[in-house]
Amino acid sequence: MKSQPLTDTELDQLSAILARFGDERSMNLEQLDRFLAALICGPELVPPSKYLPEIWGDQTVFEDASSAQVFMSLLVRHWNAIADTLNSGEAYLPLLLEDESGITQGNGWANGFLRGMEFGKEDWALLFEDEEHGGSLVPIFALANEHNPDPELRSYHQPIRARPQLSQMIAAARWIAARKFLAVLS
Repeated sequence: MKSQPLTDTELDQLSAILARFGDERSMNLEQLDRFLAALICGPELVPPSKYLPEIWGDQTVFEDASSAQVFMSLLVRHWNAIADTLNSGEAYLPLLLEDESGITQGNGWANGFLRGMEFGKEDWALLFEDEEHGGSLVPIFALANEHNPDPELRSYHQPIRARPQLSQMIAAARWIAARKFLAVLS
């Protein structure tokens, strides 16, 4: 049975909960979406006790047990919707937020994906070394490091203008990573 994706209202509710964490390390909705995709298509099953602190940062702010339950329910449904899509072989379209100018940057979700890659990074390194599939992760690193203070880490020295194409390449990269790791783990 396929999981029901979150509605726009539920996504807004999840976003509001994430915003209440208010820690500089906590994630926004865009980062969370990519973070979960990386965990789902990654090489190892990461328990919630390990990944939840990455989501909410150094402090957890729940008014009561009911609000914690709402958060976990929305998180699990979003996880399941992503997993169902990736496991079906369909491309999972990223959840992208617009900035104040109405532009979809994508840097947040690229950073979220990289944060998810921290789990099992030795195995993710195998994908980098794979001659056939290793290049599929380049767009993720390009967006994640677009504004890096170290110019050596930036793939582009000018603002990235091909965001829609990079978005499509990143959707393919997640699919490739999921297939690669499923084949290795089987």
